[in-house]
Amino acid sequence: MNRSQKSFASMLLAGATAALFATGAQALDVDAAKDLMKQNKCTQCHGMDKDKDGPAFKKVAAKFKGKADSEAKLVTHLTTAPKVKLSDGTEEEHKVVKTTPAKDEAQVRNLVQYILTL
Repeated sequence: MNRSQKSFASMLLAGATAALFATGAQALDVDAAKDLMKQNKCTQCHGMDKDKDGPAFKKVAAKFKGKADSEAKLVTHLTTAPKVKLSDGTEEEHKVVKTTPAKDEAQVRNLVQYILTL
């Protein structure tokens, strides 16, 4: 690679890095998502592959796959305590996902992004 090619490659890398930080995009942290899921006891009502009182996470991911607003809808669902119908037909408020620090949307988004990869 000659000097001008190296310079061009460096500029492309710098531009891509700047764009990544400018959009707020972050790499998925699977361990953090699983920890948040555990702290909030999500698996008491949701299985990974099988429905429990709530739908399986893989079923949720399939339902929202390819939809542009899927992340936003799921973040809203996890942060607003909407009424949900349980497998026995009863209704209750879905628990709000608690984070430390409180109301950290980045942690909730990371959890949603993890669920959507299943």
